[in-house]
Amino acid sequence: MGKLTLVVALLALLVSCVTLFLILRPEKQEEEPPPDISEEEPVTFRFGDRQLTPLEGMPLNPYDREGFTVDSRGRVSYERDGKAAKTGVDVSTYQNEIDWPAVAADGIDFAILRLGYRGYTEGGLFMDQTFQANLDGALDAGLEVGVYFFSQAITPEEAEAEAAYVLNAVEGYEIAYPIAFDWEPITSGSGARTESLDNRTLTQCAAAFCAKVREAGYTPAVYFNQSLGYLRYDLRELTGYTLWLAEYDTKPDFYYHFDLWQYTHTGQVAGIQGDVDLDLDLR
Repeated sequence: MGKLTLVVALLALLVSCVTLFLILRPEKQEEEPPPDISEEEPVTFRFGDRQLTPLEGMPLNPYDREGFTVDSRGRVSYERDGKAAKTGVDVSTYQNEIDWPAVAADGIDFAILRLGYRGYTEGGLFMDQTFQANLDGALDAGLEVGVYFFSQAITPEEAEAEAAYVLNAVEGYEIAYPIAFDWEPITSGSGARTESLDNRTLTQCAAAFCAKVREAGYTPAVYFNQSLGYLRYDLRELTGYTLWLAEYDTKPDFYYHFDLWQYTHTGQVAGIQGDVDLDLDLR
């Protein structure tokens, strides 16, 4: 019995020690998961001195930079998968009288004509003085023709009125190329009624113009430079329309998708006195 008592006492002591150890031992600290090294930095791109984040859902520039070439006259061409882009001009009263057969013979496939403009102070609608002559001349020379309107709309309703003005002027003519909304900022301090126009309203104006043009059965477009494309327009609201980019270079660096490209304002074309804008149709 003495030995049995001793064994029981030792077992009791052992159990007490184990219990005491379990009570007093420090709790195991939960280890933090290792950082996810696969997580990448957000994608950004530069425009001038700005670092911009891409618009979610906006299609990107799809063009192969190796497909652009420049000839001895400074004209840019583009070819991909055996298909070559068409070359065009866009003109206004600043080009004066144009010899359209000579233009057509100089490798020009299409012309986009300024139809008119809205005054930036009083807001009236005016016809370009050379529009009718240019329209008749370009069509007679066999060129495909589009038009643009220099907008200074400050509401979607004004943009619709501009579209109606354009549609009335082109009725009965073969307009195979887009009818474009061309809104541009006026130098600050010039008394322009558009000076305080916010980006959201500007985008709504472009969309309203284009919707009315489309309803009439024509192809609508929005003309813009890089600054307007990156900093003013929400291009996601305009992807259903033809986008016409102005970027003066031999290869376009614009981050997002566009369809027409105005690549210079100092082009030289037979039949046009002085400099003229040159364009590529990349569709």
